Amino acid sequence: MSGNGSTLCFVESPVQLLNVLEWAHRAEVTATVVVLSPTDPMTRGQLRRMAELARGEGHTVRWEEARGGPGAPFQTIGGLAGPLRRAERIVIGDPFSRYVQLLLTITRARDLVVVDDGTATMEFISQLARGERLVRWHRRGGRPGPRDIVFGPVSSSARRRLTPRPGRRTVSLFTSMPVDETPEDVAVLANDYAWTRARFGPPRLTRGADLVGTSLVETGVVDLDRYLQAVRELSRAHGATRYFAHRRESSDKLHRLAVETGLEVVRPDLPLELIARRGPIGRTILSFPSTVVHTLPIALAGTGVKVAVCEIDPSWLTQGVSDHAQGFLAGIAGSARGVRMV
Repeated sequence: MSGNGSTLCFVESPVQLLNVLEWAHRAEVTATVVVLSPTDPMTRGQLRRMAELARGEGHTVRWEEARGGPGAPFQTIGGLAGPLRRAERIVIGDPFSRYVQLLLTITRARDLVVVDDGTATMEFISQLARGERLVRWHRRGGRPGPRDIVFGPVSSSARRRLTPRPGRRTVSLFTSMPVDETPEDVAVLANDYAWTRARFGPPRLTRGADLVGTSLVETGVVDLDRYLQAVRELSRAHGATRYFAHRRESSDKLHRLAVETGLEVVRPDLPLELIARRGPIGRTILSFPSTVVHTLPIALAGTGVKVAVCEIDPSWLTQGVSDHAQGFLAGIAGSARGVRMV
């Protein structure tokens, strides 16, 4: 890789950092990666492991306790103001993040890159194409809260920053997600997980199936009892023996799931794309609509692993979930390539 001290990357999750590594591998650059650390222990643990991998690839990693108390945001932003103004290229993983949106108002970079933050990328690119305000998919359909109103000008400024201006600012999207609506002048680059496939695997395959968990209960979209029932029925029907937990799933829920289903609950220490490539992994991976139904078929291409997706039945949804959220979940499953429906 060639040195490029003018590239500054901001990540808040392990998957974002993985996709920064994939982008840097393709672009053949080294960068400074700023981790805006969350407070969740599981996410922090995975981020630290990913940070080790990033350093091993020659990148500089700057760990910021961005949420470490009332004064932390001011200290973090103040410390990053200089690098932000000097950077020629900014790479971000979550355009919906208020932290990232605030940082975008400071930068003068002429080159902006958005890497995948899971299926949220699909919503981001659609909203940008339609000129809408940036709102996470599971929050759409409701009225803006007081914090949304106060932060509105910053969000609007960030959206303008993420809009290309020919001759003045380029914006590109590095993604493994299907993109139906491409905003004018936004370059879309395909993430084929070349770095992951080069560094990990191929995996040893087990005879059984593995099931991938989701945090849809934690985000208030799916009812807990209905979810546990679906997991139980799915695991019995397909002979699943392990349940790979999402990093945001609660310990109480996972304990109940293990007791009621008999599945071995696995708390991955890295994003699932790397865990699956490293192996051992089941010959079939079952998942509800989520990022992995798009990423795993790419990361595991040629290994013999089959990915299957189970759609979310409308009866599982909690009261008050918007029609948009229902449609978004259906779209995640329906647009996945190289998977089968179960």
